[in-house]
Order: sequence, then structure tokens, then C-alpha cells
Amino acid sequence: MDRPSLYFRDEHELFRQSVRQFIDNEVVPHTDAWETARRIPLSIFQRMGQLGYLGLPFPEEYGGVNADFWYSVVFLEELARCGMGGFATAVSVHEYMAINHIARVGSTDLKQRYLQPAIAGEKVAALAITEPDAGSDVSAIRTTAIRTDAGDAYIVNGTKTFISNGTYGDFVTLVVKTGSPAEGTGAGTHPISLLVVDLDSPGITRTKLNKIGWHSSDTAEIRFDDVRVPVANLIGQENRGFYYLMESLQLERLVAAILAVSGAQLALDWTLQYLNEREAFGKKIGTFQAIRHQIANIATEIEMARQFVYHTCWLFTQGDVIVKECSMAKLATSELQKRVVDTCLQFFGGYGYMEDYPIARAYRDVRVGTIAGGSSEIMREIIAKIVIDAVAYKPVYQSK
Repeated sequence: MDRPSLYFRDEHELFRQSVRQFIDNEVVPHTDAWETARRIPLSIFQRMGQLGYLGLPFPEEYGGVNADFWYSVVFLEELARCGMGGFATAVSVHEYMAINHIARVGSTDLKQRYLQPAIAGEKVAALAITEPDAGSDVSAIRTTAIRTDAGDAYIVNGTKTFISNGTYGDFVTLVVKTGSPAEGTGAGTHPISLLVVDLDSPGITRTKLNKIGWHSSDTAEIRFDDVRVPVANLIGQENRGFYYLMESLQLERLVAAILAVSGAQLALDWTLQYLNEREAFGKKIGTFQAIRHQIANIATEIEMARQFVYHTCWLFTQGDVIVKECSMAKLATSELQKRVVDTCLQFFGGYGYMEDYPIARAYRDVRVGTIAGGSSEIMREIIAKIVIDAVAYKPVYQSK
């Protein structure tokens, strides 16, 4: 018997059923093909656009649904249940990271040219922050955008790496340094801005990267050599990009936590099914105490993580600045998922090491969870600053 939920209404659960049916019928059957091709076809983005999945949090005037955040939670939970970390990553980066900035502070023109087709699934978006020599330290990025003498365009130079959707995507929300060091937030720093850049622009070179996991998603290193970008493609205000990022990264980490909990639950579900099928010494291996107690621990930890993530989602819906909670959620759930998948694979024995079993793919996919979107070490430092040093964060988007 289902228990009543503090967070989900009947309409959320009906939506869950429709998303799960879509995932089971239109995504899962293509797992092997997309993993082998190391590419997700544009047609599946278009299909999700038709179903309204890519516009859940966005305004109706641009083709969105303007649904409450719990619809996004449901969508992300079901997305993770496809069992392809790459697919879940590609879609979540597109919807909740790359175009989120355009939706929040982009001009009407940018919303019409980029947000609207992205919601429809006609264009795929990427977010480019990381560089070969700058990852978690956003202030250390070197990619520059210098205004032309006429002032109508930026000339962009630099390199970004580990960019999801960067190989086959249509446009990128690009993090660049603008202005002069004197205008920065500290001595010797450049202020940071966000630009929308078409990935077929002259001067862009894309190199596809070969990853351990997340095979179905494409990841690129992108080089910009004197790429001309119209000033009209500036997102929000010039030199405010660092602050936009610091606030939006919390949503990114919350999304990662939602995916991680659902991914851990999926690994457990696969394992429970296997434990009820596999026999050793004349009985089902799920009857052995050594296994049962580890499963009990895993199930308990997943449920505790789920409830904390739900609480953090609720805080997010209240408009709170929840840097601490999102960082805690991302830290705890990514570490948990890694541990759960490792433990579950052990119960499959030699079969867990075979590519024919999805737990093997999960093992490859899960490893990057404690790195991408802010490493566990960075999450701990953010949390320590808040808890020990009493560092506080203020909302940014409403203060233009």
C-alpha cells in the first residue's frame, strides 16, 4: 500500500507513469545501440520536446510547461532509471544547466532564438565552464571575450574541456572572461560573463573525448580561435557571470543528487531481482545472511538519502539559497551511489563483470559522479566554509 507523500500529488504520480512508460518503450530498447554509437540521436530530444519533458520549468510563452519543481524531480528520477548515465547526463545538462541561464536572465531575443528551440528539442545545448587548467576554480578560467572596436561583437579565444553535448550539440552557454583585470572582483582577476555561442561558428574546433563511462553521451574539448560572437548573445549583464554560476551550480548539484539516489535505487532493484534468481549451495543467494545484512544497510542509506534530497528540493521550491544543503546532497549521494553500485556488483559475482549485465555499465558510469559537477573534495570545502567559517550566500538573479 502506497503511503501518502509530503511532496507529490496524484498528478505527479500520473506524470511519473507516463515518463516511465516513455523511458521503458522509447529509450531502454536503444541502450546498446546508443552506447555503441556513443551518440544520442537528435530525434529523441525532439520526441521529449513534443512530450513537454524539456520545458518543465520554463515559461509557456517559449513552449515550456511552467510546472512546479516536483515534476522535474519526477522526470529526473525516471530519467535515471533508463540505466544509461550518459543519456541522463546529456538530457539534464541540456535542460537544467545549459539553458537555465538563458531562461533566468537572457534577453527576449535569446529566449526566442535559443531557449524556445531547445525546449522543443530542435537544438541541443551544452554548458562550457571547465578548461584544461581550470575546473572547480571558475575564477581561474582563461577563455577570453574581448569586445571589438565597434563594440558590436566579442572575439572569443580559449579552450574548454569535458563538455557534455559539446561534440554534436548546436550551441553552448560559454563562460568567458570579459573586460579588464581592474573590473574584476579581486586583484588581478578578470570579471566573468556568459555568452551563447553557436557551435558551428567559424573558428570553433571540436574534439570528441573517449571516456571510461557515460558512453551514450558525447563529451568534447572545444577550441575557440578568434570566434566572433554578437554582443546580443550576452546572457544577463556583462561581468555578472560568476554570480549567476554560483547560484545556478546549486541547481546542478541538486539535479545530480536526484539522479544519484534514483540510480542507486535502480542498482539495488537489479540486485534484488538477481538475488531471487541465482542459487548457490542449493538455495537462493538472497537467503544468505552476509548478503541480506549488506542489502539492509544499502536500502537504509538510500532511503535516508532520498528523504534528505526531497527536503532539499522543498527548500529549493521555497526560494531559499541552499548552497550548504545542495553541496551536502551532492556529496552524500554521489559517494553513496558509487558505494552501492560497487557492493551490488559484488553480489553478481563474475556476471557483474560482464558487459551483458547492466550493473557493469553502471559501475563504469558511476565513477565520475564524485568528480563531475564539483568533486567531493570541493563539496567538503564549501560545506566547511559555511559550517566553520560562517560564510553566507545571497540570491543573485533577482538583483540585476
